[in-house]
Amino acid sequence: MNSAYDVIIRPIVSERSFDLIEQGKYTFEVAKSAPKEEIASAVEKLFGVHVVKVNTMNVSGKKKRVRYQNPGTTRSWKKAVVTLAPGETIEIFGSQQAAE
Repeated sequence: MNSAYDVIIRPIVSERSFDLIEQGKYTFEVAKSAPKEEIASAVEKLFGVHVVKVNTMNVSGKKKRVRYQNPGTTRSWKKAVVTLAPGETIEIFGSQQAAE
């Protein structure tokens, strides 16, 4: 991969991901080919934090129907749950959590 922006695609915003923030875990959509070491270094570079652990999972696409009966699927993607060192936060998520 060329840059950290190629590895980290977007943060995942859901109820479950906000519950994990209290435990110091942040959820991102990442490039399918990115290994855990590359994800950790990208998060450290982009947000200036220390990563303790990275868990990844491949999310398969769901079956959907397009129009009347044409079958299709949504895209499949890779999710990473990044655990930070105790006491560290990522400000993007912190400001969203304070707004609730």
